[in-house]
Amino acid sequence: MHRRIIAPGALAAASLMLAIPASAASHSPGAPGIGDPYYPAYGNGGYDVSHYDLRLKYQPSTDRLEGTATILAKTTQDLSSFDLDFLLDVSEVRVNGAKASFTTSGQHELVITPKTSLAEGTPITVVVRYSGVPSTKSAYGFNTWHRTPDGAIAADEPEAAWWWYPSNDHPLDKATYDVSVAVPNGTQVISNGTLQSTSSQLGWTRYNWRENKPQATYLTTLAIGRFDITTSTSEGGVPVVNAYSKDLGDNDGAARASVERTGELVDWLSGYFGPYPFSSAGGYVPNTTTGYALETQTRVYYSPKQFANGANASVVVHELAHQWYGDSVSLKGWKDIWINEGFARYAQWLWSEHEGEGTTQELADYVYASHPADDAFWKVEPGDPGPDNQFDIAVYDRGALAVQALRNAVGDDAFFAILKGWPQEHAYGNASVADFRAYAERVSGKSLGSLFDAWLFQPSRPSAPAAHAVSLARQSKAPVQPKSWKKIAATNSVH
Repeated sequence: MHRRIIAPGALAAASLMLAIPASAASHSPGAPGIGDPYYPAYGNGGYDVSHYDLRLKYQPSTDRLEGTATILAKTTQDLSSFDLDFLLDVSEVRVNGAKASFTTSGQHELVITPKTSLAEGTPITVVVRYSGVPSTKSAYGFNTWHRTPDGAIAADEPEAAWWWYPSNDHPLDKATYDVSVAVPNGTQVISNGTLQSTSSQLGWTRYNWRENKPQATYLTTLAIGRFDITTSTSEGGVPVVNAYSKDLGDNDGAARASVERTGELVDWLSGYFGPYPFSSAGGYVPNTTTGYALETQTRVYYSPKQFANGANASVVVHELAHQWYGDSVSLKGWKDIWINEGFARYAQWLWSEHEGEGTTQELADYVYASHPADDAFWKVEPGDPGPDNQFDIAVYDRGALAVQALRNAVGDDAFFAILKGWPQEHAYGNASVADFRAYAERVSGKSLGSLFDAWLFQPSRPSAPAAHAVSLARQSKAPVQPKSWKKIAATNSVH
């Protein structure tokens, strides 16, 4: 599962006081964190990445990874040094072709000092050569590199990149990707975007994947193993690539019966959220013991456990909804997680209504009535839940309640205009809860401050919406559980 650990806000000052030439006295080190209060040491300051080119070689039998990362970026201040987030062993760093000195700091910082200080606005090419065994590396007491019987996967939130490539690890700094990985013949590589080419030589096969739309670091995935890969095109024209580990056992059929509906569900969601924002869609199910699913961009990660009780299209709906809400439009700070999870959960409610298994209002009434006023559920504020509660069930279910409350307040015409317009308003960028409220007010023409405050920012149960107070008051017995509820609740560990 994902960690709720707050990284140290400030790394030791001594480790950052690197030698600076006298001519660069006005230059200063980039900050060791991007400024997110939930995770102060995540990401970095002083530059903005536009592209990652990762050329890797991986041996499943030993878990040894060798790589060269070429990072294209531009400085955003006068820099004497800058950090990358990374854990593996580095042998060489070059900045704009010249060898740079480097050291480590804190638990996951690679501190780079270029031969010549960098002026603000300078395009930079950073080359990092590295190697190591990712499964032996940890930071803050955890490891997000997941070994499988035939390889490994990288898929986790809010961090996963440190174990396989150096990065500016925060959603605020999105970039495009080329991921090229050589593995022994018979082993396959799955990553984001589209497979550009493969080639084999001397017992190794290289897979070249490309994601041509901006992507957050935590949404970058790597899966290495033996897969059955299926390809298709949705009725709406979206290419779909799915992959299933060849040793899923009893979960194989249910996994395929769920994930193979990806094309259908992408087209269905497009009716609510607008055109699918990426060049491909799909998912993969490796043989892991993890329990969660994750919206890795264009290629969703699913744990086999999601299908232990049979097929569940609801989990696929949730993760595909994230392709619009969370992937194309990413959060500005981790406190804005409601925009990701509240709307992905609401997409499940819409699917329930589509399937005739409970309307969105019936689901909202059920969730509301299931949690009395003194329930801890109401203590979590989805609009800023804090790092310890970032993935609390209240962010999902109370978050979806807030979406339904918005719908009831503005009416269906405005609501569905907001639902579809938002992903286009901020396509491939970042946005906050405050940005969403401003957009909803602009589209609906209504003041929504009180509604957002009650449903997202108060540690208490909001009053029942007036339009539904009578029906809720009549529920003196246990609320009626919609037919879809068990399928939805079965996805409570997804992200």
